[in-house]
Amino acid sequence: MDNFEEILDGGSEAELQELKSWLFQENIRLATAQKDLEQMQEKFMKEKEQFQDEMKLLNHKISTERQRLKGDEQFFAKKMEILKSGFQQLDLDRRRLEKERARLYAEKELMSERVSYDAGLDVSVFFQGVKNPLALKKRYKDMIKIFHPDNLAGDKEIIQRINMEYEHLKREYESFKHA
Repeated sequence: MDNFEEILDGGSEAELQELKSWLFQENIRLATAQKDLEQMQEKFMKEKEQFQDEMKLLNHKISTERQRLKGDEQFFAKKMEILKSGFQQLDLDRRRLEKERARLYAEKELMSERVSYDAGLDVSVFFQGVKNPLALKKRYKDMIKIFHPDNLAGDKEIIQRINMEYEHLKREYESFKHA
């Protein structure tokens, strides 16, 4: 079917029918190919729209995640500041405590030196001005709090002397009570 013009001008009826049949088939093939192309184009456009929708969704997710990360970073920075200030405060407290401990240790040393210089310490001085059993008991508890061996300023020997003096004074008040 290379020479259309020759067939049209001088071709036989059979040749014209064959040409017509070929043109019809070619027309159908082209129409089918065009339909396939249109379907492919439509499918491509749908895929393109779907891809664009997915891209929008992903961009939105990325944007949301970036905002969340930024918020997390700010939150973390605030927490770090709180922790830093807390550690600074702990360090200041530790230093203050060490100074206080050193001061108390020095006081204990001074008291132990004072007690050791005066082996005959008169603990009755601690109970001067006590006029009744309730005041005696209160003063005794105060002395125990100060000189208990578990305290920094505590001393076992002084506690024993305080206990003996307390028992002695308690017996005296009881004897006055019964007399």
